[in-house]
Amino acid sequence: MSWRPQYRSSKFRNVYGKVANREHCFDGIPITKNVHDNHFCAVNARFLAIVTESAGGGSFLVIPLEQTGRIEPNYPKVCGHQGNVLDIKWNPFIDNIIASCSEDTSVRIWEIPEGGLKRNMTEALLELHGHSRRVGLVEWHPTTNNILFSAGYDYKVLIWNLDVGEPVKMIDCHSDVILCMSFNTDGSLLTTTCKDKKLRVIEPRSGRVLQEANCKNHRVNRVVFLGNMKRLLTTGVSRWNTRQIALWDQEDLSMPLIEEEIDGLSGLLFPFYDADTHMLYLAGKGDGNIRYYEISTEKPFLSYLMEFRSPAPQKGLGVMPKHGLDVSACEVFRFYKLVTLKGLIEPISMIVPRRSDSYQEDIYPMTPGTEPALTPDEWLGGMNRDPVLMSLKEGYKKSSKMVFKAPIKEKKSVVVNGIDLLENVPPRTENELLRMFFRQQDEIRRLKEELAQKDIRIRQLQLELKNLRNNPKNC
Repeated sequence: MSWRPQYRSSKFRNVYGKVANREHCFDGIPITKNVHDNHFCAVNARFLAIVTESAGGGSFLVIPLEQTGRIEPNYPKVCGHQGNVLDIKWNPFIDNIIASCSEDTSVRIWEIPEGGLKRNMTEALLELHGHSRRVGLVEWHPTTNNILFSAGYDYKVLIWNLDVGEPVKMIDCHSDVILCMSFNTDGSLLTTTCKDKKLRVIEPRSGRVLQEANCKNHRVNRVVFLGNMKRLLTTGVSRWNTRQIALWDQEDLSMPLIEEEIDGLSGLLFPFYDADTHMLYLAGKGDGNIRYYEISTEKPFLSYLMEFRSPAPQKGLGVMPKHGLDVSACEVFRFYKLVTLKGLIEPISMIVPRRSDSYQEDIYPMTPGTEPALTPDEWLGGMNRDPVLMSLKEGYKKSSKMVFKAPIKEKKSVVVNGIDLLENVPPRTENELLRMFFRQQDEIRRLKEELAQKDIRIRQLQLELKNLRNNPKNC
């Protein structure tokens, strides 16, 4: 009997990428030139946020999705940070709340008004200070409202309860800069990659490391949980400096299940996983290709489907949540591609070709919606719960009724040698130091002029008093 290659049937084998027309792109955007390995882009069903190039601090644009076309150079920005913005993420449960982190060591929470910005926004709803060095990553908890994770260059992960505006836990198990964070479906486990070449699975509430892999042959950069499969997928570099992906069992990180070399290019590989279709997308930073695979629980685990090719290199990619997709066009995934050379944001839709116009239930199962499953106190108390699911057939246009309320903080004072240290915060960046220096120089100049005017006035009054005393009529 002759050997025949095994044919694997898949409803996603003909998925193709469709680039939006130029009038449906976002043009004229000064995308940041920062070399930090992040996407610099975040998108939800209402807004697109992009980190921009700016002088004297950090800023990002927030554009309503329907406002496509060319963006004016003076378009209002969110510009409250004193250092470069390194990461931005939308709240998964409240459409107009976004978190940002920066080189100024702070994490800030912003509320975008209905219809977008009309003027520059400088005042954040909440300023979170807890890191001693710049903050490179922020992630919202996938099932709990108002729980935010931040990772800084001080090698620490802070868990913030935004109901009180304070950090409630510090995870201090890393020995170098944290490169990536990812949650499992119910948010009970956190996995991280680190510059110390280790992959960790952590129980976030206790900070305990459950599993750890020493990745010397496969130097990990990015990691993503594969839904409820109890698998992790990492992208990294092999010992021969080729780009590589590896699949791991989350309960045993001693050896990867499979390793597969992708190509010899040098750009970082960003992984994106769609738990509803079990599809994995690999996008290379600095090249225009997006490869996609189908993941299964049985060998060979990873099945190559196709590749989307484009000559324009991508700096980063934003991903639309499921409830923002166009189900009438059989769209199963949508990227927002940052093309720095053209100042362009380009939507790319991944479409399953179907002849029928009716709702395709086999490619749109129940999916995590916009309602949180837990409150912060419930999650911090040890409770885990799967996401609240929604159907894209009936509920995908429903907007969340959640509202973010910033906690009212009592003003505290720490007085040392007559100086309130919280009122007079020392500068954290060189730009902030220069601004403070010039501001103090202006203040000193103004006080000197005021003092000189008062000296002249004193001399005038002294002369008038002397004249009054020497006047013989007053004797």
